[in-house]
Amino acid sequence: MLAATAMLLMAACGGGGDGESASSDNDKVTGADAKSKPSASPTVSATASTTSAARPTIDLPSDVRHTFTPEKTGDAVKDAVLKDNAETIRALDAAIVAQNPRLPALEYYTEGEGAAAAENWVKAFTDAGWTVTGSVNYVDREVNVSNSTSASLSYVGDEGKGFARVIKTGEVRKTPDSKDSYVAYAVQVRKNNAGVWELVKITSIRGADRCQP
Repeated sequence: MLAATAMLLMAACGGGGDGESASSDNDKVTGADAKSKPSASPTVSATASTTSAARPTIDLPSDVRHTFTPEKTGDAVKDAVLKDNAETIRALDAAIVAQNPRLPALEYYTEGEGAAAAENWVKAFTDAGWTVTGSVNYVDREVNVSNSTSASLSYVGDEGKGFARVIKTGEVRKTPDSKDSYVAYAVQVRKNNAGVWELVKITSIRGADRCQP
């Protein structure tokens, strides 16, 4: 699989600390069911939200699916962070499907170091001529709110059914389900003036022992 880029940096499972960069030629990627139809271009349009921001609507092709657990906690601030985090992940896959590292929806949800990491990750796919297919489950999502404009998240991505697909040939690059199918993420977000919790930093470690089912 595609070697990890700047977006895949070392972090403790479920933690928020920084660490050494790590990469693997066997890294899986986000996506959806390999037996589904090939990915089509996502559609993105603006829609009103509960805040002052008009968030983009991201419509992914049917073969690219995600689940997020939990989606809500009952706390309004944490729920807003979780929702924007989910849309950031969906925007990242939409950018890969569109083969556009500067997809407006992705830029909308990222800033600074987070934007650079996301762009580099998408560019790695476009340079390789790959897209994504399959389903990825994001579980154990926890939010820590530092103040009114700063928060962090930790979660695990189960990529056992998520794969890369070669655009030119349609080949799905399957890999066996293993401990490396699980990726621990640590994310930092910041609330901008429009009320959007933007990704500003992301670190991860693949195959972390504490993240196994």
